[in-house]
Amino acid sequence: MERLSLSLIDVAEELRMLSRKKVEDAARDCLVKAGTTFRPDQLRAYRNAVKAEKNESAKWVLERILENAVIAGKNTLPLCDDTGTPHVFLDIGMNVGLPRDWLSAIYNGVIQGLRIMPGRPMGVKGNPIERVEQSRGLFSDPGKVLPAPVIVKPMKGDKLKITVLLLGGGPELRAKTYRVFHQRSIDVVLGEAAHWASSEAKNLGCTPCVPAIGIGRTHVEASALMLEAMKEGNLNRQNRWEKKVTELINATKVGPLGLGGGITALGTFVKIGPQRASGFRVVSMRPGCCFEPRRASVVLV
Repeated sequence: MERLSLSLIDVAEELRMLSRKKVEDAARDCLVKAGTTFRPDQLRAYRNAVKAEKNESAKWVLERILENAVIAGKNTLPLCDDTGTPHVFLDIGMNVGLPRDWLSAIYNGVIQGLRIMPGRPMGVKGNPIERVEQSRGLFSDPGKVLPAPVIVKPMKGDKLKITVLLLGGGPELRAKTYRVFHQRSIDVVLGEAAHWASSEAKNLGCTPCVPAIGIGRTHVEASALMLEAMKEGNLNRQNRWEKKVTELINATKVGPLGLGGGITALGTFVKIGPQRASGFRVVSMRPGCCFEPRRASVVLV
């Protein structure tokens, strides 16, 4: 009887466990959605920007970006020719049942998504030195653009949340992670980050931007918090500090595609992590292009 009870428990656990196919398909669909659609908050932000922009050339650019997003979403086409490097976030419920090969299922789903979207074939061939030098050429398979290391966090419950970000190359050229002496003032810290973003806006090209800022104790932590800011941020819900950074950037009058106007940034995402007793904070700022954050999430039960 005891053996039968244990067997029934095992069967029940199997029934509650997510299948490999379900995890793989979710990662695939998540990547395609991230690369081909605007989120509701992005659509609303652009529509508001079109109404607010007084510069006719800048307004035309905003309208074309919005039109591009609508066409891309309707036809499942990439929002941008630079389809980006995949970054995957997993929020794993403490009671969720995962298959043994769940991580490989995530990677396989990302590869399939890149082939379906399709991603731009940017994977570099060769050994480490050859990859740095780009001396052996590129793979023709979009699936060879391997994702960055997966970021995993625990959460309560029995669900698995998969989030995919696609990060383009232009903002990486203009990003910065560095120490800031805080002088016991959040205005000083965020003011410095806003200065970085404002200085790079004119060089970014693909404005309006959406800067993401992470404030932590180390370079690794600040960079991770910056990514979390992109993962969690919402242009419909901006706190006072995010609004302040956006205002400082918009004061530059760089405008969409550098054509001038009042909309250089659509909004800002800030994530502040744990801090340590010291005179400095490590700040990571990534300006984000006019299509970013390219993000999608799915929750599996």
